[in-house]
Amino acid sequence: MAGRGSLPEGSLFLGFDSSTQSLKATVLNNDLAIVASEIVNFDSELPHYKTDGGVYRDSADDGHIFSPTIMWVEALELLLEKLKPKINFSKVVAVSGSGQQHGSVYWKNGSQAVLSSLDPSKSLLLQFKHAFSTMNSPIWMDSSTTKQCREIENAVGGALELAKLTGSRAYERFTGPQIRKIYQTEPNVYEDTERISLVSSFMASILVGSYASIDETDGAGMNLMDINQRTWSKAVLEATAPGLEGRLGNLAPAYSVAGRIAPYFVERFQFDKNCLVIQWSGDNPNSLAGLTLNTPGDLAISLGTSDTVFGITAEAKPSLEGHVFPNPVEPDGYMVMLCYKNGSLTREDVRNRCAEKSWDVFNNYLEKTPPLNGGKLGFYYKDHEILPPLPVGFHRYMIGNLDAASSDNLIEREVAEFDPPSEVRAIIEGQMLSMRGHAERFGMPNPPKRIIATGGASSNESILRAVAQIFGCPIFTVQRPDSASLGAALRAAHGWLCNAAGRFVPISCLYEGNLEKTSLGSKLAIPAGDKDEDVELLKKYTLLMRKRMEIEKRLVEKIGRA
Repeated sequence: MAGRGSLPEGSLFLGFDSSTQSLKATVLNNDLAIVASEIVNFDSELPHYKTDGGVYRDSADDGHIFSPTIMWVEALELLLEKLKPKINFSKVVAVSGSGQQHGSVYWKNGSQAVLSSLDPSKSLLLQFKHAFSTMNSPIWMDSSTTKQCREIENAVGGALELAKLTGSRAYERFTGPQIRKIYQTEPNVYEDTERISLVSSFMASILVGSYASIDETDGAGMNLMDINQRTWSKAVLEATAPGLEGRLGNLAPAYSVAGRIAPYFVERFQFDKNCLVIQWSGDNPNSLAGLTLNTPGDLAISLGTSDTVFGITAEAKPSLEGHVFPNPVEPDGYMVMLCYKNGSLTREDVRNRCAEKSWDVFNNYLEKTPPLNGGKLGFYYKDHEILPPLPVGFHRYMIGNLDAASSDNLIEREVAEFDPPSEVRAIIEGQMLSMRGHAERFGMPNPPKRIIATGGASSNESILRAVAQIFGCPIFTVQRPDSASLGAALRAAHGWLCNAAGRFVPISCLYEGNLEKTSLGSKLAIPAGDKDEDVELLKKYTLLMRKRMEIEKRLVEKIGRA
């Protein structure tokens, strides 16, 4: 069995994360310890694009949210310049990356020639300015393709059939419906497109100087790939747009080599010409790798711009909510995931309205309000939500009779507002109760053996305490909240190892028996409560969670998008 000694002494592994609001890099040495990291924040460091949170919102088309493709190109260049004084690029033996899932890039006819002949004396920005058939990339926050979702589902026999085939029913943010919308509303753009990349394969394409394949894991976030065969589904391709397969290219396993780094980066940044670029993948799959999530009873919760809950499973059992993707580091396994659009930006909105724009005040309110919030239950949607499919809006309820034996006996009434401390607890409890309710319905472990928390808010102990009480299990955190770029660097090492061995080797070979010496270990942040009152509290949260799911179901029936 290959051990960690198989990584060459003195070698470096570079992982990127091209996310909604920033581009990050994490560099690991051959002991898998972090030696450097760097970030480019789109709004503040590339202000000329005038993005807000890295995106544009179309005022004329509700729910249409996109980013300027060229901004990501400029960010890559700037990030490499910022990393230059920190590391010796010639020591980097492999690079990989993470991209925000579902976002898509449209390469103009003739752009392969641009990619393959980059001039190291000129900037990437200058050379890619005219390479795209549309300058805008639809991203995961977009919810403007409801019509296209229904059309694709109907063409294959319904939502459940599409889920069984591709791992998910049709979701507005998924790439297939987005491509169909462009084909229908901007046919000239579709006609002028020779290749469609995901954000992940787009960034990999720049690094290898030719079109990189979409990997099988990120490819599962498109509503286009057969989840069991891991090939494009002819039926869904035909339901989406004509001539699509040629524009998508082939799929590749996440651990495979996309190519050697392009001469441009060898000459301009002194990378070694043999440096491998390992397939990039989506941000959630990379987080799964970075969190070394490999036990079926574990759940991970990522608290970022979007909130996600994910775990691993040996077999694919797709349903009408949630998603099944191939596991990026275990070729025969799968990852299961739930995704919420209203994450950190919605928490910040409550902080700004109710807690003097201060996390300290917010946490103080959270600590001084009792668990269960005196029965105050809130639904907060600053953006159209994915899970459940509800429009922008806020719904607040007072739940009485919390000592009842069943959720049927709980009494509810809708109210207009809560006092500020209650509003703070209501947003946190509401989000976590929703996660727990949907995770259980999706067949994720209940209670989990443990939860590994990551993302920006995972460094907030007050929030983690609420997670532990609501889920009834211990919460672990990782050293670095940016698990996606860390996972990408780890996957670069893993891909290098698989390539050197000439076959797939388990990723655990890299760190087995040495996890605590690397930058990958997790530590206990909040233990599970095991006193009688903790057990009682969990029972009450279980009732409240069931009540929440009931109210949510009624809201969806009344005002839901689906």
